[in-house]
Amino acid sequence: MALAFLVPGRLDQLTGGYLYDWHVVDGLRARGRAVDVVELPGRYPDVDADTRHAAANALAGTTDGSTVVIDGLALPGLADALPAHTGRLKLVGFIHHPLSLETGLSPAGARHYAQLESDLWPLLKGAICPSENTAQAVRASGLPPDHVAVVAPGTARPSYFRLPKGEGPVQLLAVGTITPRKGHLLLVDALASLRDLAWQLTCIGSLDRDPAAAFALRQRIAQHGLGDRITLLGEQSPDQLAQAYQHAHVFVLPSYHEGYGMVFAEALAHGLPVISTTAGAIASTVPAHASLLVPPGDEAALREALQQMVMDDALRARLTAGAVEVADTLPDWDTAVDRWVAALDQVTR
Repeated sequence: MALAFLVPGRLDQLTGGYLYDWHVVDGLRARGRAVDVVELPGRYPDVDADTRHAAANALAGTTDGSTVVIDGLALPGLADALPAHTGRLKLVGFIHHPLSLETGLSPAGARHYAQLESDLWPLLKGAICPSENTAQAVRASGLPPDHVAVVAPGTARPSYFRLPKGEGPVQLLAVGTITPRKGHLLLVDALASLRDLAWQLTCIGSLDRDPAAAFALRQRIAQHGLGDRITLLGEQSPDQLAQAYQHAHVFVLPSYHEGYGMVFAEALAHGLPVISTTAGAIASTVPAHASLLVPPGDEAALREALQQMVMDDALRARLTAGAVEVADTLPDWDTAVDRWVAALDQVTR
C-alpha cells in the first residue's frame, strides 16, 4: 500500500510535532514500509494563495488508493483541495493539537481555525492524536470514534540519571519554541519576584519561528534586570538538549495549551520534576507525584510553585524521585511506532 506523509516545511525541524513525525517516518521505513515524504512549501498555518496552490498540487500528485497522512498543521493549506480527494485517497490526519487553541490568536483568528478544523476533520478517513485531550476535540467534529486513535509519542531514555548536587543555584530548564503559547513571559514575570532566591533559568527553543515573541521575551528579561539569571540558548541539537536535561534540577514550562507535550515526557525520562500548568493534555502526561501544576495564566500560583521548588529541598527530592519512577513507564520510540502503525491500520479500515 502506497503511503505519503505531508508536512508543512522541512521534516527535520526541532519541535515536538515535527520530531514525532520524523520518528514515525523513520520507524515505518525501518519496518520496510515505503514512505514518500512531501515537504510542503509556504507558510503555515496562516496560508496564502501560493501555499494553498502548492499544497493542492502535492495532494493531487499522490497515487490513487494511497494512504496520505497529513500533519494537522498542514490542513489550512488543503482546505480547498481536500474534499475533491476523499473518494480516491485514504486521508489520515496526524493531529498534534487544535490550531484554534494557539495562544495569541485574535478571537476572529481562533474562530477561523476552529471552523476550518470542524469542517475538515470529518472529511478524513481517520485521525491519530498524541493524547485523549486532542482526540476528544477531533471526535467532537463528527469523525467516528473508532476512526480516531490515541498514540503517545515515545521518549529517548538516557543511559543514566545525573542527579545534580545540592550546592549552587537551582538550575531551571525550559524547553520549547519561543511562542506565546509556551508561557515564557509569564515565567519571567513570576521569577522576577523571586530574584532573592538562588536560581538560574536556561531556555532552549527556537528564537526565529516567532520573532515578535522572542523580541518581547528579551525585552521582558531586560525590564526585570534578569539578563544575568536567564539564558536564551535558542534551538539546540538533540545531544546538546540531552546535556541540558542532565545538568538541570527542575523542568519548567507554563504552557497555555499542549496537545501532549513531548518535552514534559522527555524531562520525566531524565528524572526531572516538572512545574507547569493544568492546560490541555499536560495533567495526563505529567503525574502529580512528579510535578507542581498550576492553572494556566496564573502568575501568583506559578510564583508560589517556583518558590516551593527552589526553597524546599525535601519537596524537590520527593518530586525528583517521582519523576525517576515515571521514567520507567514511558514508552520508547520502537514501542510508540508499533502502536502508531497499529493505529493507522485501525483508522483506515
